Amino acid sequence: MNKIIITGAIAALFFSSTFVLNRAMSLEGGHWIWTASLRYIWMLFLLVIWMLMGGKAKLLQQTFVLFRKHWVFWVTAGSIGFGLFYALITYSVTFAPGWIVATTWQCTILATPVVLLCFGRKISLRALALTLVVFAGVILVNAEHAATTRLSTVLKGALPVLLAAFAYPLGNQMVWEARQKGGKFIPAIQNPVMADGFARVLLLTLGSLPLWGILILFLAPPPPSSGQITMTGLVALLSGVIATTLFLNARNTARNASELAAADCTQAMEVLFALAGEFVFLDGSLPGPWGALGIAMTIIGLMLYIRVQNIR
Repeated sequence: MNKIIITGAIAALFFSSTFVLNRAMSLEGGHWIWTASLRYIWMLFLLVIWMLMGGKAKLLQQTFVLFRKHWVFWVTAGSIGFGLFYALITYSVTFAPGWIVATTWQCTILATPVVLLCFGRKISLRALALTLVVFAGVILVNAEHAATTRLSTVLKGALPVLLAAFAYPLGNQMVWEARQKGGKFIPAIQNPVMADGFARVLLLTLGSLPLWGILILFLAPPPPSSGQITMTGLVALLSGVIATTLFLNARNTARNASELAAADCTQAMEVLFALAGEFVFLDGSLPGPWGALGIAMTIIGLMLYIRVQNIR
């Protein structure tokens, strides 16, 4: 459990760069669909280069073969766990500061047990009750934001993140289930390729590409600036490749549903990292009393949740 938590915390540090850099691109006028899609185009490039330079050319070939064999599954899991999740996150940061989006994103702690229950996994009821503490903290943060912002803007910043909080663990859980015994709508993929974190990220990235193509054609955004292209590349490296691989490794180290939920819960630390990053690099404002209380409740809820998992 400790290894899972430490790995997840390091992943959270790199994940937090997403909220800060996405907010920076939004403030500079970059369209959200380019912020989202370019990250995964960069990820595809970086992952292929990384695997080739790491002497994994054979594994790379096997990864593409595995994708073709189960392309329906990978397009479904990639579109949900990577595509839908990140499209909603980048859209929301247009309407709210990065640290607020990061705090709202912690609703994934509430979403994860629901997702696990849908797959027939057992969850501690005490732990599930503690997720409500985190949710209450999210409500306080957004309520404070609503006091100084139009309600419609607050909802545009919060509701997409709530949906993303379910999409991300759902897509990842589909991969976890495939590595086990599969299910009614999930194939059993007990292939050596699935043991490699970079390969799994590459498979999900490939699966998300059709969704990005559809969204770009539908929205027809103006071309991205050179600065947006560069920053999405940085996000792809820090968050998309490094953080995602660390997080999926933490998650796939889990031996049961409790450890899976604990891995997901470590991502609450993104809130503090994102707040610090936005304050230092974007001259962002610090939260007021209610916002600070909301953040504290989010972190305390996380710690209590993990404590319950450990003594279960």
